[in-house]
Amino acid sequence: MTETMKAVRVHEHGDFEVLRIENITAPVAVAGQVRIRVEYAALNHLDTWVRRGVPGHKFPLPITPGCDFSGVIESIGDGVVHCKVGDRVTVAPGYNSQPSIQAASGNHNLARDYGIYGETCDGGNAELAVVNAENIIHVPDDFSLREAAAFPLTYLTAWHMLVERCKVQPGDKVLIHAAGSGVSVAATQIAKLHGADVMVTAGSDSKCDKGMANGADLAVNYSTDDWQATAKQFTSKQGLDIIVDHVGADTLPLGVWALGKGGRLVTCGVTSGAQMELNLAPIFFKSLSILGSTMGGLGEMHQVAKLVFDNKLSPIIDSEFSIDDIQTAHRKVAERDVFGKVMICL
Repeated sequence: MTETMKAVRVHEHGDFEVLRIENITAPVAVAGQVRIRVEYAALNHLDTWVRRGVPGHKFPLPITPGCDFSGVIESIGDGVVHCKVGDRVTVAPGYNSQPSIQAASGNHNLARDYGIYGETCDGGNAELAVVNAENIIHVPDDFSLREAAAFPLTYLTAWHMLVERCKVQPGDKVLIHAAGSGVSVAATQIAKLHGADVMVTAGSDSKCDKGMANGADLAVNYSTDDWQATAKQFTSKQGLDIIVDHVGADTLPLGVWALGKGGRLVTCGVTSGAQMELNLAPIFFKSLSILGSTMGGLGEMHQVAKLVFDNKLSPIIDSEFSIDDIQTAHRKVAERDVFGKVMICL
């Protein structure tokens, strides 16, 4: 008899109703893979892109979304030696389907065959999920699987942006937009861990308060105050060293004016739009760097995981929904009335 499981499925792009709960054939772990009984998953903006579609990008439909998930290993394929049935685990979201120079050097995210669970193959919004054994991150017995599902994509993205791309240093003046997003929550903690002075922006006083509680030195409500003027005061008119931006059109063109000489602006998203008018003059006059970034490689993932498990970085969870309420969970993320992660309980 064919084994089945409950899963979220997207057959076509669209609004929330395209997220369907279905019983489908359960995956089987082949050589080099493990099968996980999923307990928790976290929603990311990536999941909303998979649902809505992205112009010029083709997703393999139908697909089960979900790049962040944790659970317990239920079975293992041939050749897997560092995992066993019963292990508590979370998953590095990015994977490679074949060996490459980039993967061998630790830059898995730059390999041509790089994919992300829930985007390029089925992910973890399901009762069971199959992943490559090298993507397994073992979770300590005293650490919650709920929190273990809440950090991989956003903390790995923020780490790669700040540590690998921007080379954040003690004393750097860092501006992080949209303080309540998963990446920004992580970026605030990572910047402070490296000794930087951090200013965040948010669209409400409540989110500003939460941004301060998350470790920021200064928070600005961009709906009522001028963040550029505040940044000038924050840096004693010297300009910012680093700006973390995933907002896009609404903030990036202004950011080049707020940076000081040799400043770095790193971007990993464009939630307000990708099309913008950008003045090049401050970029060359101030020797600025505009850096694109996505997630880091597996080596960085293990660094981040250790810091999380040692409680030096702390994922923040906003709310939790059952898998049957997946449409409501997506709606909450779309409304942006969140601070931290929206979780799915399997």
